[in-house]
Amino acid sequence: MYKTPCSRLSGFVGVSVKQKLARNVPRCNQIARSLIQLHRRDPSNWLTYQHFNFLKRQYVSKNTSELHQRAIPKQAPVLTIVDERDDSVERQVERVPTINPAATDAGPQAEDATHKPQDKLSVLKHTAENAAAQNVSVSHMTGTPDEPPHVQVETEEEKQARLDRQWKQLKVDRADLPDIYARLSKIKLTALVVTTAAAGFAMAPVPFDPVMFFVSSLGTGLASCAANSINQYFEVPFDSNMNRTKNRPLVRGQISPLHAVSFALACGVPGVALLTLAVNPLTGFLGTLNIFLYTCCYTPLKRLSITNTWVGAIVGAIPPVMGWTAATGCLEPGALLLGGFLYSWQFPHFNALSWNLREDYSRGGYRMMSVTHPAMCKRVALRHSLGLIGLSTLAPVLDVTTWTFPVISLPINLYISYLAFRFYHKGDRSSARKLFFCSLWHLPMLLLLALTCKKYSSNQEGAALPRAFLPLTFPAS
Repeated sequence: MYKTPCSRLSGFVGVSVKQKLARNVPRCNQIARSLIQLHRRDPSNWLTYQHFNFLKRQYVSKNTSELHQRAIPKQAPVLTIVDERDDSVERQVERVPTINPAATDAGPQAEDATHKPQDKLSVLKHTAENAAAQNVSVSHMTGTPDEPPHVQVETEEEKQARLDRQWKQLKVDRADLPDIYARLSKIKLTALVVTTAAAGFAMAPVPFDPVMFFVSSLGTGLASCAANSINQYFEVPFDSNMNRTKNRPLVRGQISPLHAVSFALACGVPGVALLTLAVNPLTGFLGTLNIFLYTCCYTPLKRLSITNTWVGAIVGAIPPVMGWTAATGCLEPGALLLGGFLYSWQFPHFNALSWNLREDYSRGGYRMMSVTHPAMCKRVALRHSLGLIGLSTLAPVLDVTTWTFPVISLPINLYISYLAFRFYHKGDRSSARKLFFCSLWHLPMLLLLALTCKKYSSNQEGAALPRAFLPLTFPAS
């Protein structure tokens, strides 16, 4: 059979490789036997990196008939603790012998004549100096009364600063209880709730009753204090993570949780009783519903869904309705209109506030629109700012105000809508801050304008007239 040169060359290479492998087989068997004998002779100290070059950078050790391979650990600096009674460190120090000044000043002739005696004297002197230095070092390390040991002494100011940085439960002083109760009940928010309830009472188309006004305002304020206290009781672990709420009384431990719950009951029970018994059952029911919505719906929803903002807006819209029902004893369209004012106002107010607190709310674990849905946050604020213009136009239609109210309230409604549009367009901290501060004065101004343009009923106008202007009647003869 004819074979090409390429096939002949490949056959020649194959034969040569086969011969080399045959010659290397005994050598490989000998290496394998030596490794097995080494393992049988001392298996505990058998390290494979002594025989394999590719494991130079790793440790391979035998433990319980298995190989465990791990990377070389990083060398960490070791802090050596020196015992004061141990002078071994001092003995390990190599001391450099000092030069004798007397030997350097002598002439060259004297150096040649007295070279050997001076060497002996210098050696003896160096030995004595070393012994003296060791004694001094030992005396310093053992703490002789001549020099105190090198121990950092903490001053009184440093100690006080260190203790102030540490967490500790604060002791309650009776003089501080009013301030603690004010912060526990969120006194500013409670004042806003009472103000809106008072506005609803004043806008009702009935004669003004000061006693009923005071009782309803007091009951509404107590119910708000109870709801806010229970809210802080539930949110202690989350408030501690936020800069805005980390100084609340329960977070700082100024009062115990039992104390806070007792204060909430002491406010909530009399508040609801006043609204139910002294005012009317409808107002008491609305107060109880508001406490339930705020503590059992709004508070847990803050960590579950962004619908908490809408639930919180309903909670804020109920107080003016309570004021209206406290004056009239019934639920009318005018009460719902005032509740609509508060409902729409809260979205530009709270969305602008939460926009600059997004990091804080994220740290606390709260699901707010500004955190999870920033585009929706800006869009909803603008939508409800424009809704205030429509609600103001609806007021004279429902005979709550005169037609003057939509006209005189239009400038402030347009201004807050303009700021809401800037917040929607830019979405920065500056526009959010301007919208928030505008909402602080917009609501009281809007309620005040509505009160000045209130539409009185015929019976209320007659009750408001002084006695001198009442028509005279003569008894029949």
